[in-house]
Amino acid sequence: MENETVDVLIIGAGASGAAIAWSLRETRMRILCLEQGSHLRDTDFPSRREDYELARYGEFSCDPNVRGLKQDYPVNSSDSPITPVNWNGVGGSTINFLGHWPRMRPSDFRTRSLDGVGEDWPIDYATLAPHYDMNDATIGVSGLAGNPAYPDYSPPLPPIPIGELGQTLAKGFNELGWHWWPSDAAILSRDHDGRGKCVNAGTCDLGCAAGAKSGANFAYWPMLERSGVELRTECRVREILVDRNTGFATGALYHGPDGRVREQKAELVVLACNGVGTPRLLLHSTSKLFPDGLANRSGLVGRNLMFHPLTGVSGVFDRPMEGHKGPMACSILSQEFYESDPSRGFVRGYGLHSGRSTTPMTHALGGFGVDDPIPWGAAHREIMDDIYPNLAGLTVVTEDLPEERNRVTLDPELTDGDGIPAPKITYRLSDNTLAMLRHGQDRAEEVLLAAGAEKILRKPPERVWWRAGWHQMGTCRMGGDPERSVVNAWGRSHDVRNLFIVDGSIFVTSGAVNPTSTIQALALHVGENIKTRAATLFD
Repeated sequence: MENETVDVLIIGAGASGAAIAWSLRETRMRILCLEQGSHLRDTDFPSRREDYELARYGEFSCDPNVRGLKQDYPVNSSDSPITPVNWNGVGGSTINFLGHWPRMRPSDFRTRSLDGVGEDWPIDYATLAPHYDMNDATIGVSGLAGNPAYPDYSPPLPPIPIGELGQTLAKGFNELGWHWWPSDAAILSRDHDGRGKCVNAGTCDLGCAAGAKSGANFAYWPMLERSGVELRTECRVREILVDRNTGFATGALYHGPDGRVREQKAELVVLACNGVGTPRLLLHSTSKLFPDGLANRSGLVGRNLMFHPLTGVSGVFDRPMEGHKGPMACSILSQEFYESDPSRGFVRGYGLHSGRSTTPMTHALGGFGVDDPIPWGAAHREIMDDIYPNLAGLTVVTEDLPEERNRVTLDPELTDGDGIPAPKITYRLSDNTLAMLRHGQDRAEEVLLAAGAEKILRKPPERVWWRAGWHQMGTCRMGGDPERSVVNAWGRSHDVRNLFIVDGSIFVTSGAVNPTSTIQALALHVGENIKTRAATLFD
């Protein structure tokens, strides 16, 4: 069976790979997904163990350079203040993401027209709206209808309670007359589709022990496997093959679990390897037709890398904020400063996101390994007794504008365990982003003081969080002009007519919100176009 040609070959079993497989499953085509990681059982999640906190700094770190597992590839990020983080396995990074689920806003698709920066998307919010809705209903999303920051939509499940911490910060926003709203969350607030609701364990990043987090491992893959989608794990793709006469992709070479190289032939190839993994694979797939990397005649594969540079401000209150109760990232968010205002000294904007606290040991060790451990001795006792329980914080999530010099290339020396060149990240913070971070910190401090904070804790804005590279976007952007983009408005490569990309690399701009909701909506959009254009798909 392994030597037979499949109709659709999907590379990557994470958020986007699962979503497009779900969209295409009704076609009865033979669909195969190759995933370089394993299919981790929920009983093996660190959240099931008594020493779960230690896993954040070892085998379950979000940083592949720390994990160093067989299925990981190293990342050279020495030339960047932010390092990409991910998880390799069935479910991808939805295994250890925190489930925060905001949509992009209509203006995010028109930044060139509205503000003269970035590029306009070839699609708009209205195009994705039905796919947002379908995805939310399928996987189970909790939230509150009526958010005035968006066109009208209704999350299928009630919102996650915002808790004492959220209620306190909401009072600060109310005092200032600024927008806030309970966060949408890809976490179940009540039982849904055979899965139980959130039990407020606060271990979202260590694999949801209850199955309440709507990661692709829980929400999509059980349905996909029941419907006949084939999944092969521990299969690392090293190259996409292309026919030198037709210019079509013919399949892929991959290393199986035993390390041996195999060829898988396919009529249609879909890349779903994230904003770093996808350009890495394309750049490594060279041939006489594509000496600079597959689908790279524009020279833009790997360029325009966008993250969401993050910093935070915390307030110390006179009472416990109960930040350990509930999902870690999902309380409230404000988009008061999301749209451009020339008086602020920067273009576009940011969100103020309120997450809950980390667990005690994780706080003592400096959060998720992105800050400094707290001191020993009397100062340690004071922090854990008088500060940690009473903390409430706001994270400044900035829109990162695309710049061609921010990019993914192949490292000339560093390789993964199968000898494939590792990605090298070249990235710097723009002056626009730094101005945004400073403004956001000042506004966060205002909110915390208005909410009753007695002390403010903050760091210089240029000290963005090192392991903040969860959101990797823009490196194979979509667009109508083959000279200025890598794929078209429905994810098909301009250069290779049976090659599609569905992950965050096809983003044109980044918005100032977590991208997974939009990534999956885009994957459903691409899948719908593949189905409706079947008769002329490769024209």
